[in-house]
Amino acid sequence: MSSTETGQVTGTKDKDYNLLWFTEVCLSNVLRLETYIQDAEREGDSEVAELFKRAQAESRKGGEKGKQLLRQRLTG
Repeated sequence: MSSTETGQVTGTKDKDYNLLWFTEVCLSNVLRLETYIQDAEREGDSEVAELFKRAQAESRKGGEKGKQLLRQRLTG
């Protein structure tokens, strides 16, 4: 994204766009990591599965925080 785009092109201020993007990426990552966890577990690699589970938990936290902030801004 251009460093000069402040909503004139998209109609969405950078900070709002960034919050939407962040939330979507976190939630998408939760889904993607589920596949990676299953792959590691299927191969019997609990160390890698645990790494992905921790990463998934952090992505889930980010997604939940993003949803909370979006909800506040949309209803406030």
